Amino acid sequence: MFMIKNVSKYLFGDASKEVITEIPQGQLYLVRPLSPKGYSELIYKDAVASIRRTGQEFQYQLVVQRAYEEGEEELAEEDEADGVDALDKDEKTFLLDQSLHFRSEKRSGGETILAWRDLSGDPGDLYEFVCDSSVGEEKIQTFMLAAVDCQYERKHRTSAQKATDAELQEFYFDSEDAIPAAPSVSPPQEPTPTSKESADRMAKDVKSPKKANVAKPREIEPTQAPTAKTAPSSGEVLTKQHAELHLFDFPTSSFVIQDQSVIAVVTDLGNWRYWLQITSSDGKEWLGQEVVADINPVFNFEYLSAIFNHYTDDGSAYSWLLRFHDQATLENFQEGIMQALWEQLNEMKWSKVKEQDREYVFEAFNELTMDDVPEEQDEAEEEEEDEESEGGQRSEHYDTDESEDDVDLDNQDGNVNSQLAVGTKHDRSFVIRGSKIGVFKHLPNRHLEFTTNISKVETPKGKLFRPGKVMLHSEDQNMVLQDDTNPNALYRMDLEYGKVIDEWKVHDDIPVTNFVPETKFAQQTAAQTFIGHSKNALFRIDPRVAGNKLVEDQLKQYVSKNDFSAAATTEKGHLAVASNKGDVRLFDRLGVNAKTHIPALGEAIIGLDVSADGRWLLATCRTYLLLIDTLQKDGKNEGKLGFERSFAKDSKPQPRRLALTPSHVAQFQHETGAPLSFTTAKFNASPENPETSIITSTGPFLVTWNLKKVLAGNKDPYQIKRYSAQVMADNFEFGSDKNVILALPNEVDMVSRRSFKKPTRESIAGPAARRSGGALATPRRSGRQSHLRDDIVNSPY
Repeated sequence: MFMIKNVSKYLFGDASKEVITEIPQGQLYLVRPLSPKGYSELIYKDAVASIRRTGQEFQYQLVVQRAYEEGEEELAEEDEADGVDALDKDEKTFLLDQSLHFRSEKRSGGETILAWRDLSGDPGDLYEFVCDSSVGEEKIQTFMLAAVDCQYERKHRTSAQKATDAELQEFYFDSEDAIPAAPSVSPPQEPTPTSKESADRMAKDVKSPKKANVAKPREIEPTQAPTAKTAPSSGEVLTKQHAELHLFDFPTSSFVIQDQSVIAVVTDLGNWRYWLQITSSDGKEWLGQEVVADINPVFNFEYLSAIFNHYTDDGSAYSWLLRFHDQATLENFQEGIMQALWEQLNEMKWSKVKEQDREYVFEAFNELTMDDVPEEQDEAEEEEEDEESEGGQRSEHYDTDESEDDVDLDNQDGNVNSQLAVGTKHDRSFVIRGSKIGVFKHLPNRHLEFTTNISKVETPKGKLFRPGKVMLHSEDQNMVLQDDTNPNALYRMDLEYGKVIDEWKVHDDIPVTNFVPETKFAQQTAAQTFIGHSKNALFRIDPRVAGNKLVEDQLKQYVSKNDFSAAATTEKGHLAVASNKGDVRLFDRLGVNAKTHIPALGEAIIGLDVSADGRWLLATCRTYLLLIDTLQKDGKNEGKLGFERSFAKDSKPQPRRLALTPSHVAQFQHETGAPLSFTTAKFNASPENPETSIITSTGPFLVTWNLKKVLAGNKDPYQIKRYSAQVMADNFEFGSDKNVILALPNEVDMVSRRSFKKPTRESIAGPAARRSGGALATPRRSGRQSHLRDDIVNSPY
């Protein structure tokens, strides 16, 4: 145990290093003992195996990367130019979990094999990493000990440094059947044998000091339902319905029936607390949990089902499905859940809500049905569009001999990237990091080039501060910044000189909560004025006026507490303002009452965007996005937007709630341990072309929605891209939806939207996030070049 503790402390002590330990050389095989596909397949003939940190605490990845021989790199780049995803070819990623049964074995010939289950393959399939003979035994032992510690920390969510031998023992799988020999057994040349013949042959060939019998296929353990809680107290029953209960199974990515007859009860416990209890007809308790926003309910009337998430005390996530006998039963259950959820979030009785507002809430939570257009056709069209727009250009790589003298990859200043401002006039992006600003130039080959670092953000009087909010201004020549400790003032930085040159006092008594451009594309012009708001007031800011910069005759203050949180403007200058209460107001101009008031679904709105023409509102809540159609379809104001005319009393805006499916949310949390929390979602922006896509992120996942698929009603109209660290900020490159710019805590990247994938068990689990620092040095070993094929900018950001 002494050795384990010391290894753990040594490896895990420096959290700034992503790679914990590695085996520098070996071969990766996929072995299928009982599969008709063939006995074994060589995946990488020269590879590096490593254990890495992720962006989430107590979550680690086993990563195997291909290392290129001389000349192979050029061939790979030709494949990439033909549209082959290089990351998929060159890297295999596995979450270090107990389910892998990760173990090692030393063969009689002296070689050491690392093996783990292929959870997405057939029963009995294994990945095997054959360590090169040049790798020292102590390095392999260190690797195995680190793997045990990582699995322990993932399961118990605590450091392994104080774990006892007995506690770690469950992560050793040495007593299992012998690891099948991979390279020593050639694939059969005769006709493919049956499963029994394969097993018989392998039993003869395998030699092991542990066991001489064949490895028996093991069934992957299905997801087990957690222990159910009982309601802490009784209360008023909001709904009580009979249903069929299913649980989402992570290994098979499908819902598995648990009980054909259960009773689902939603109860009001008092003090704005609500409880969902599911009990079998024979009295078995299946589930008990509070009704909160994180349950993320979705109702599908086509299949008479409700899907929702369940979180245990240790943070584990599960996805459940209730299937009802008829539509009326589902509607009654939906009303009970929505009443509980709405009252819990708003602390107001559902009975006080207007009937049309209730319909608005119900409509937003209903799952959209499929359109007549096949999804495959949509995807084919999108791929063609992408290929045309790319023009055949693919990403290149920085010269690995490039100097790194000015690169600080160790995060010694203790800061992380926090905000991203993408230029509209010039191809520049600006990343806020503490009291510094990194400036990046957009290159045509989907690269960012680090151009300069504004090392000190300080007031004209020399006070250093960390910008809380930033906005590009006046043809991207200036940046407006706010110091959170001085909310009544804003600062203007001249980006050419990299210095704050003006302090603008906005108002003595009205603080600035947020500020946005006067019109959607005002940043491309020399326009000086812009829009600001406090928690309870809207106003125009004009830096040219003497004294306070708030324009008094364009100030609208509210008597009631509206708690404004976000704002956005259209190309015509119409204004949308959202609140922490979850509602949205639409204005045609400042200084007047709102033309339209859109009711709240419950969650606070943390970000807002609007299409250039004002047709679509995009509101960001913590667990979902809300896409709202402001066009009036009937009545005397038919054809008008909600910004221009009020909706009739018997009419309402049409909402579309953009949420990840509960099963995907459960998989996200199962893989990362991170709760759902979206960054501010944005449309792609272009003065010439309409909006086509949406980008946001949650934890280490970038998520993009195809607007055409959303409006057509296609299921799961989103794709994802995973990183190893949390995505701090993201946005499209201005003028297109083809490239996404993002900031990780210590990196900045530009990626193609084509690299996003459908959410599957594999895409959610990996590929691994890219290595810190981007363009890496290329150490030589045995005449081979280790080329990790990264596109991340080599910079302190």
